[in-house]
Amino acid sequence: MKKKVVFIIISFFLISLIAGCNFGGKEKSSEGKENDKSVLNRMEKSNVLNVAFEGTYPPFNFLDDNDEFQGFDVDISNEIAERLGVKANFIATKWDGLIGGLKADKFDIIIGQMTVTEERKKSVDFTDPYVITGSVLVTREDTNDITKLEDIKGKKVGVGGGTTFEEVANSVEGADVKLYKAVSDYIQDLTNERLDVIINDQLLISYNIKENKLPIKIASGIVNKDEIGMAVNKGNEDFIKKVNTALKEMKDDGTYNEIYKKWFGTDPIQN
Repeated sequence: MKKKVVFIIISFFLISLIAGCNFGGKEKSSEGKENDKSVLNRMEKSNVLNVAFEGTYPPFNFLDDNDEFQGFDVDISNEIAERLGVKANFIATKWDGLIGGLKADKFDIIIGQMTVTEERKKSVDFTDPYVITGSVLVTREDTNDITKLEDIKGKKVGVGGGTTFEEVANSVEGADVKLYKAVSDYIQDLTNERLDVIINDQLLISYNIKENKLPIKIASGIVNKDEIGMAVNKGNEDFIKKVNTALKEMKDDGTYNEIYKKWFGTDPIQN
């Protein structure tokens, strides 16, 4: 009798253990629903690629007058999605919530001008770079004493919090670094003389000076080269491989160059 009871207990334990195992990249959520952790599986089942970016960062990603997303990142995303046989769905998220949202599976990929850094690679994986660009110093038109990185010592410097621009600014001892959430805010503070200099991407600044006729200028050469990649949750090597293949095909057949010239008017910077 005791042997029978022991056998029943052991059998129940084994069944429970097997039922609780996670197979095929799927797990149970707190509501008991199945959650597929594989980006490739989710995308292929839904026929949708969920793409995140800020949505307030022209010319890369922004809303037009018709509340439609436009920009370089949008065109790149749509082209990649088409080559993967799915449709891109865009999700605007604040910069400081992008990686957290990705890790929580709120979207599949970040295509939003995220520089590849060793620190970020601890949390997420990146595709091959889809933009090569660089940080520049930006001043008012009448400023002539800031032309190289060391010149920001003792100056009020505006940068986006949590960006590589913040890291560049903090590399200069004595720089008075001010952190912002939106690039438009520190551009405005520069023009209103509340800042002496800002640091941002050369492409974004060139576009904004041209489009908005801003009384500011790029005052330096590139002070820090940036490789921009698409961020994906770790453990999705198969999906990243497909995205890299699509990106390479775009570059090989000239589609990438067409999109780049559409937004920046020049040929892309090469590795």
